[in-house]
Amino acid sequence: MKMKKFGLILASIGLAAAMAGCSKDTSSSSSGGDESVAVVLKTLSSPYWKYVEAGAKAAGKDLGADVTIVGPASESQIMEQVNMIEDSLNQGIGALVVSPSQPDTVVPVLEQAKQSDVPVLLIDTDADFSDKESFIGTDNLTAGKEGGKLLASMLKKGDKVALIAGALGNTAMDQRVKGAKEALEEAGMVIAAEQPADSDKTKANTVMENILQKNGDIKGVFSANDDMAIGALRATESKGLSIPIIGTDGTVEAIQSVIDGKLAGTIAQNPYEMGYQGVENAVKTIKGEKIDERIDSGIDVITKENAQEKLEFLEGITK
Repeated sequence: MKMKKFGLILASIGLAAAMAGCSKDTSSSSSGGDESVAVVLKTLSSPYWKYVEAGAKAAGKDLGADVTIVGPASESQIMEQVNMIEDSLNQGIGALVVSPSQPDTVVPVLEQAKQSDVPVLLIDTDADFSDKESFIGTDNLTAGKEGGKLLASMLKKGDKVALIAGALGNTAMDQRVKGAKEALEEAGMVIAAEQPADSDKTKANTVMENILQKNGDIKGVFSANDDMAIGALRATESKGLSIPIIGTDGTVEAIQSVIDGKLAGTIAQNPYEMGYQGVENAVKTIKGEKIDERIDSGIDVITKENAQEKLEFLEGITK
């Protein structure tokens, strides 16, 4: 399976230490006013969003753009994010890049941006906002398909597999499971169980234990995120089983688990790319250039062969 090159530029990326409260960081250049880009993320307190932040900062530096990056202390602070978007608009920015924590709640303030002629780009999470310039993020159906193909390559036709999904109604997770299911069934695998575990390690452990009680002959597992994959791994290890488990997201913990020979693989999103391309395309809109309405930020298929390389990349952008 061919793997994408990791990231764009590693040199001179300064990433702020973990920030409490209403975190804020700014990458500045000689540009300002109409040339400025505000990036409002779901939070700045987790590794995933720090990778997005790193990409946005790198793009600002490369392009000479004035980039301001803010995010609430946690993803659950929905109204705090809305207030940050409003504050950004009040500062006379040239373009707005947002990853909406709760898309429906954010749409009204995005309408304000449109009324002020400020172009809006969404990254990571889409929203039902027809006036956005573009949505930049992972194609979750493709991510799931790649995960399913990877798992199938480790099994034989007729083997039983389990799918561990996210919370009911989580569109991204649903798409990943759908893609994995399609790829696995196409390869001749039998879907013996499909259960939600709400993106939680402990719940996934319990769910996997229950699946194994009813289906002791499960030969492989696809999980819609890495935390659930690690929870499922704990359940199989406690039963003395060694079966391939594929996660999704490419977290540092999951990649280390792959290096250690525990998880069989993970399908990594490219949060750094999302941040970089968000700012890069925002600058294009400020200049009046046409951009694609949907931009796929890509995925990396991580196995033992390339896990160390990916881990070093992630460690490099958070130094």
